[in-house]
Amino acid sequence: MPDKLVYGGEADSDRLRIAPTVMDNVTGEDAVMQEEIFGPILPVLTFDEIGQAFDFVRGREKPLAAYLFTRDKNTEKRFLETVSFGGGCVNDTIMHLATSRMGFGGVGNSGMGSYHGRKSFKTFTHEKNVLKKYGWIDMPLRYQPYNRKKDGLIRMFLK
Repeated sequence: MPDKLVYGGEADSDRLRIAPTVMDNVTGEDAVMQEEIFGPILPVLTFDEIGQAFDFVRGREKPLAAYLFTRDKNTEKRFLETVSFGGGCVNDTIMHLATSRMGFGGVGNSGMGSYHGRKSFKTFTHEKNVLKKYGWIDMPLRYQPYNRKKDGLIRMFLK
């Protein structure tokens, strides 16, 4: 896709380096848009309205990260409420990875779970949960036959 290359594109496979690369006139069907991008590659897609961009993202696998640049609070709110992604930033990039106070991880095909700091401990350890029932009390409302009174009591306890 040399015709879409605006800047960069050089690579050194011996040193495992890719120059920062900007591509323009990219479409959702282009090869660069078929996989998650783990490198300094910025494909630029153009939309007439922000909702089209949100629809574009929602129409594909959920991204590991998403970044929105806006001054409009309504656009920010709409983005955060309607676009699913693992982690991200508003008016910045990458910095959500730099804090151990925020978990990092994906959703869907980008992976499940979250790690960094305390989240790492919770993700990579198993908390064994055990409920122990003592024989000296047993709530009859746990057992059939159920009726309106039992149903009401159960609902009250579950609130």
